[in-house]
Amino acid sequence: MQKIRPGTLAALLLGSILTPSPLLAAPSSVDAIRATALTDTVAMDFTEGLTTEVGPRPAGTPQEARARDWTVAKLKSLGFSNVRAEPYAMPVWLRGRDEARVISPFPQNLVLAALGNSASTPEKGIEGEVAYFPTLADLEAAPEGSLTGKIAFVSHAMRPTQDGSSYGISGAARRQGPSIASKKGAIAIVIRSIGTDNHRQPHTGVQMWADGVKPIPAAALSVPDAEQLARMVLRGQPVRLHLTLTSKMLKDQPSGNVIAEIPGSDPGAGIVVAACHLDSWDLGTGAIDDGAGCGIIAAAALQAAKAGPLRRTIRLLMAGAEEVGGNGGRAYFDAHGKEAHAMTMESDFGADRVWRVDFKLPQGHEALARRIAAGLAPLGVGASRLPAGGGSDIEPLVKAGVPVIDLQQDGTRYFDIHHTPDDTLDKIDPAQLRQNVAAWAVALFETANAPEKLGIN
Repeated sequence: MQKIRPGTLAALLLGSILTPSPLLAAPSSVDAIRATALTDTVAMDFTEGLTTEVGPRPAGTPQEARARDWTVAKLKSLGFSNVRAEPYAMPVWLRGRDEARVISPFPQNLVLAALGNSASTPEKGIEGEVAYFPTLADLEAAPEGSLTGKIAFVSHAMRPTQDGSSYGISGAARRQGPSIASKKGAIAIVIRSIGTDNHRQPHTGVQMWADGVKPIPAAALSVPDAEQLARMVLRGQPVRLHLTLTSKMLKDQPSGNVIAEIPGSDPGAGIVVAACHLDSWDLGTGAIDDGAGCGIIAAAALQAAKAGPLRRTIRLLMAGAEEVGGNGGRAYFDAHGKEAHAMTMESDFGADRVWRVDFKLPQGHEALARRIAAGLAPLGVGASRLPAGGGSDIEPLVKAGVPVIDLQQDGTRYFDIHHTPDDTLDKIDPAQLRQNVAAWAVALFETANAPEKLGIN
């Protein structure tokens, strides 16, 4: 999962959204869709199958290819039309051995995981004195060349929030920290994991090297090990660390997206894109990030279609290579960006309940927002004043001006699990997963059948 980006257009006022509308869909249709979706089994079946029969799905690897094959077969068996994989090529980073050991003054092993695109150490590892920085700002303030021969350590801590907003500022230590440390002369960097748990398991994730920066070994310590290392440093003696992070980069490896559709009756009305991503990090099995998201959109599309023929085509985009920079979303836009897109949505924030809906719609579409908000209200979903922004897999569509709806999931515990070995099927609450399906089914049904003109105006 990548950071969700805020939209730029003015949001609809909450009072306006919740005002009754004469265009409300027939209560029997929306009520029936919602009630039936709350008994859904497809989302859990999809997620269980993907995580059990494929497991981890790192971008550009044979495991990700197996996930595409599995998904194509699954979606065909569920009755979707025009199911296919759309391939593209990309460079791929592969993890090797991840080991850390304090040499002095308190010898012991530490638990960590290399960050995506980390440079490799020699097979025998590297050793250096730890230069401690409580925050990323402290690292940025370090004089040029002051870290020559040293291993930078940033211990910036992340706190949980319902909307996941703390990920933006906390995640900068992972995203920008390695490049900053390299510019200062560091031979490597370790950071406190970008996570909110206290388990002895690291949170991996991608980081991109700034232009002209020499890549260095970069890794995330589990939260308890980061706290342990900070305590050692605060004892006042020099701390020396031995790191072994072996990895490699491969060029032009195959990745791809999976596309499936429920055709609409009016080809001129545009396409509603429901997106997720198939790839995952290698440490867990990618259940919450983002197997559940793919299960949710597949199940919800089927539920929305149960009420009868849809006006607009619902297209599933199950993107590849999201975790390493959103390659799948860009590849989709390159292939389909000129098609008429009426609306886009994405599920990539776990499987806990939807609690809020955000809109970014063309001016004059308050009635559609009111209908969707009314259909979601019985599920405990409130409409916000904030503009929708979408996520990595639909970012190019959103930037191009396609309207977007965000069904915001409760992220309070998401970053306990995110990018760790604990991202496994047992972390999914089936009842909350079904609530997601119901919310998505209502939104897809209302959008696909909306009489309004949607798309880029």
